[in-house]
Amino acid sequence: MAAAGAEERPGSRRDSGSGEDSLDTLLSRLPLTPALSPRKRTMSQSKTEPPLLRTSKRTIYTAGRPPWYTETGTPFKEAFVIGLCGGSASGKTTVANKIIEALDVPWVVLLSMDCFYKVLNKEQQELAAHNEYNFDHPDAFDFDLLISVLRKLKKGKSVKVPVYDFTTHSRRKEWKTIYGANVVVFEGILSFANKELLKLLDMKVFVDTDSDIRLVRRLQRDIMERGRDLVGVIKQYNKFVKPAFEQYIEPTVQVADIVVPRGGENFVALDLIVQHVHSQLEKREITVRAALASAHQGQPLPKSLSVLEGTPQVRGMHTIIRNKDTTRDEFIFYSKRLMRLLIEHALSFLPLKPVTVETPQGTVYEGKRFHRQRITGVSILRAGETMEQALTAVCKDIRLGKILIQTNHDTGEPELHYLRLPKEISEDYVILMDSTVSTGAAAMMAVRVLLDHDVHEEKIFLLSLLMAEMGVHSVAYAFPRVRIITTAVDKKVNEEFHIIPGIGNFGDRYFGTDAPSTWCENESTDY
Repeated sequence: MAAAGAEERPGSRRDSGSGEDSLDTLLSRLPLTPALSPRKRTMSQSKTEPPLLRTSKRTIYTAGRPPWYTETGTPFKEAFVIGLCGGSASGKTTVANKIIEALDVPWVVLLSMDCFYKVLNKEQQELAAHNEYNFDHPDAFDFDLLISVLRKLKKGKSVKVPVYDFTTHSRRKEWKTIYGANVVVFEGILSFANKELLKLLDMKVFVDTDSDIRLVRRLQRDIMERGRDLVGVIKQYNKFVKPAFEQYIEPTVQVADIVVPRGGENFVALDLIVQHVHSQLEKREITVRAALASAHQGQPLPKSLSVLEGTPQVRGMHTIIRNKDTTRDEFIFYSKRLMRLLIEHALSFLPLKPVTVETPQGTVYEGKRFHRQRITGVSILRAGETMEQALTAVCKDIRLGKILIQTNHDTGEPELHYLRLPKEISEDYVILMDSTVSTGAAAMMAVRVLLDHDVHEEKIFLLSLLMAEMGVHSVAYAFPRVRIITTAVDKKVNEEFHIIPGIGNFGDRYFGTDAPSTWCENESTDY
């Protein structure tokens, strides 16, 4: 166990000029009556601009998430989990936010143990209302749910996290969804109190703050933010909080990898933590695209592939959209025709059940119907979005999602920047759409995202107007149960990973744009 700065035992007295607010200063800011209206809890804001681009509807990471899986589609690296433990109001959240700010990497998640308080029954609710319920005891937390959520998050899965209301001592109806963490910062008073939970932590940090400072902070928080009265807060502190710290929290300092005296003001400790996390993330870097380019040479096309019949009509439309001299209007018109045919062909693979209906003539017709299953369309931005119109024209009231994947110019790897998926997608048939698939790297990332959201592999249909054999093999090898559907497959990919003979930059030809060098999406190189 390493100590950062001058280590002192938890709970010991410290000079008031240690860098944290002094006891007198904190007391001077402390109201002695409850706030009229409880305030919501707020997170401290980063001083530096985060790698985000926000609009009214979207939040896009300007620094994307690199592949977290191998060329086989199997997750390769788990999220790095930092566990922060310490007494109530010791400054764990402040330390957590300062670590996130200093890391300066995208896809970092802050998970609070406070979200996992158990649902109280009526009798416990009454005790809590009179400050007679022990919220600092291990029995107050739903460790089974917490461990399940953290384990899934560490494995890269999408998770739902409860939202706890401290004013009503209950969980809110709406849970929040978290996905895509490279780093998880987990903080709570009993973060080190469970053996199974400890196994999930890659780094354990104990935040050591003077007991008087913690008491004053708790008074300030509970009165101002949670609408409690002074007498009740002190009563709860003496009866539950202080004994729980001495019995359950303070002893766990022995399992910590690093102790942080003075909390968020201990910059030496924060630097050590950040350096260690950066070194661990560098060890977990992986390249996927190069592996895809060298694999599956000369293999027969997989059985999971279905190519639209090459009728004279289909070949004629391909001739038009592949011709470099085709006008934009004609390119759009015939691309849309091909998209409609592709969608109709893909829907023929959905499971249909026999059904009998009565015709207007009073006779019986033996037909087929898609039975009670839901279909969701997901487009890989931006070119995949062009296929949404054809899908919505064929499937009434279909739900739509979007995934943005771009190429990192320095590494050549695909990176996930943004996703918006409909709720409760796990049981849906998902039609994943992209205009072209070359190496299959972007398509593989999109499929992996769907699998991380618990979509069944056999319920994913990958649709593309044009694919290279390399891309077909890459997706089929990694995800053999994904159905791959296209209007044509070209044999070659050149050194720039363009499909040969190919179709050119579909997005630029469709939207009438020239892709700038700083905006290299998956379709801009037939990725």
